[in-house]
Amino acid sequence: MSNRIPFALAITMGDPAGIGPEIVCRALLDMPPADRASTLLVGDLATFRRAAAMLDIDLPLVDWRPGIPVPAMGEIAVAQIELETDDPVTDGKISAAAGEMAYRSVVLAVDLVKAGQARVIVTAPLNKAALHAAGHHYDGHTGMLAALTEAPSSFMLLASDTLSSIHVSTHVSLREAIERVTEERIMATVETGHAHLVALGLSAPRIAVAGLNPHCGEGGIFGDEDDQIIAPTVRALQARGLDVSGPIPADTVFYRARRGEFDLVVAHYHDQGHIPVKLIAFDSTVNVSLGLPIHRTSVDHGTAFDIAWQGRADATNMGAAIAYGQRLAEGGGI
Repeated sequence: MSNRIPFALAITMGDPAGIGPEIVCRALLDMPPADRASTLLVGDLATFRRAAAMLDIDLPLVDWRPGIPVPAMGEIAVAQIELETDDPVTDGKISAAAGEMAYRSVVLAVDLVKAGQARVIVTAPLNKAALHAAGHHYDGHTGMLAALTEAPSSFMLLASDTLSSIHVSTHVSLREAIERVTEERIMATVETGHAHLVALGLSAPRIAVAGLNPHCGEGGIFGDEDDQIIAPTVRALQARGLDVSGPIPADTVFYRARRGEFDLVVAHYHDQGHIPVKLIAFDSTVNVSLGLPIHRTSVDHGTAFDIAWQGRADATNMGAAIAYGQRLAEGGGI
């Protein structure tokens, strides 16, 4: 077998009770034939075929295993997960069986990338409650991928054409998020975001670090973390030659970034970064995992159990995640 990586993208199924299989099939339909030919689906072949049939989409999905030839042009390869349970999966319902299938899809995708069978993982949404019910106690895709790749840390980037944010912490309580605002973590977040933007072609990314407290603490009246931790860290990063500003009050920094003053905003906790980015660019925002030894992009929405398997899900966000993944596959750095 040659050293050529057969697939640019490995797209996971997500939770089979949710909208994942549906939006993957819809997005595939909109891809040019050449891009579809370099795309590998990872999950349950029968579930993907059911989604395509529900949508009345003609997708020639075929079983594929490492070591066998890539399917002919026009066919779409599916790497089948190993299923060890006969428990039913009910559409739109949380279950351990669905959580296990979603988990195994991610594990297989990681294994395939590690083995040189694909370049970038694109993930459809999973449900954290289902994942936990299956015995996999991760905070979501990002933590799971960090564990599977033995990465010491990982960072969540929400990327869009109009506003992008990278997070010091994500799926932890607000109390714990504040405790994670340390010089080491802020510095690592900025450096990771900077390296990613440089790899994508920005020679000197402009990065803004949001304040943690209202008005950056107002000189210590509302908290001293901005003065004691964030500001000195920003100065240290500036001394190393990075174009970093901050801390900047969170109620203005995202407006300034959207206006074009900054390429990236560092948010200190989940909602500080997620709310403005999703408000401005919900359909086009891509969730990108940084700090891992592999590339991964994802939709930035959930499993939408309320509309699952009804043919109503919008695949715009999945299309954006696929497009970003293709960009990384073509040479963007980790």
